[in-house]
Amino acid sequence: QLQLVESGGGLVQPGGSLRLSCEASGFSLRDYSVGWFRQAPGKEREGISFISAGDEDTFYTASVKGRFTITRDNARKTVSLQLNSLQPEDTGVYYCAADLNRGRLLLHRLLMSGDFTSWGQGTQVTVSS
Repeated sequence: QLQLVESGGGLVQPGGSLRLSCEASGFSLRDYSVGWFRQAPGKEREGISFISAGDEDTFYTASVKGRFTITRDNARKTVSLQLNSLQPEDTGVYYCAADLNRGRLLLHRLLMSGDFTSWGQGTQVTVSS
């Protein structure tokens, strides 16, 4: 399993932006599909976005579509999640996860079930005035 490390979390005011990054220690994420998940206080973890290996297909849940953008930087061996127009309900711990599977239908199922193979420890995002 990969060891993933998230970075970029922090405290931001409503309407603000953050950029989260996910990096695999000692490895490139180029051949892995990567998902982003978040867990709000008192709630279950939810999958919010993925980028597929190979065709680089992306997906967003309705709660973040149009505000969050997932990208892959092969040169830097990272996958990032740009968070714009943040609201207090976006507060939570954000996790990245990686898997060798690819393809939209399968990855959507894995995102909804949380069954990615390798996980990071998470980074806290707090949206508050």
